[in-house]
Formats: sequence, C-alpha cells, structure tokens
Amino acid sequence: MALNVTDANFAQEVLGSDKPVLVDFWAEWCPPCKAMEPTIEALSEELAASVKIVKLDVDSNPGITVQYNVRSMPTLIIFKDGQPVDLKVGAGQSRVQLIKWLEQHAA
Repeated sequence: MALNVTDANFAQEVLGSDKPVLVDFWAEWCPPCKAMEPTIEALSEELAASVKIVKLDVDSNPGITVQYNVRSMPTLIIFKDGQPVDLKVGAGQSRVQLIKWLEQHAA
C-alpha cells in the first residue's frame, strides 16, 4: 500500500529516501485521481524493491503542493536523490506505461 506523506514528513520520506520515490499528488474530489488509485496501489507493492510510491493529499498539504508548483491533479513526480527528476500530469498513462516510466528511473 502506498504510504501517505504530509508537509511534515515529506523531507524524511521523499527527499531522504535511498531509492527513487514516486509522489502521487491527489485530491479527494478528483475523479481521475480515484481512477488511478488501484494502479498506484498495485504498483506500490509490485515495485517496492526498486521504487518507493507515496501519496500526498494536496488539500491537506498545501506547503509541498505549492513548493513543487502542482496545479493539476493527478500529478506524478519522481524524486531521485532528493530532487524532482520527471513528472507526468493527468491520468492518461496506462499501467504498462507507468511501469516502464518508473523502471527507467529506478535503473
């Protein structure tokens, strides 16, 4: 299951991680976020050895949301060595596309 992160523990869980981290910026009111949720949850278990997957509720955590200029939901940002290295906006990616994208950054 994907870990929920907050403004308070973002630095520790994401920036301080020793492996790449996918942050799913989502909102309760966002239908595309809800549509992607089962895929994100499944991938968090399948790829746990190589990628950490976390979720950040944008409504409850405005600090990090503003810091990374997240304006649309869902936004997926990959962090590596404490830095954002790639992002995707929207729910247009298939499960296979997401796996390929994540594995590219986990290598």
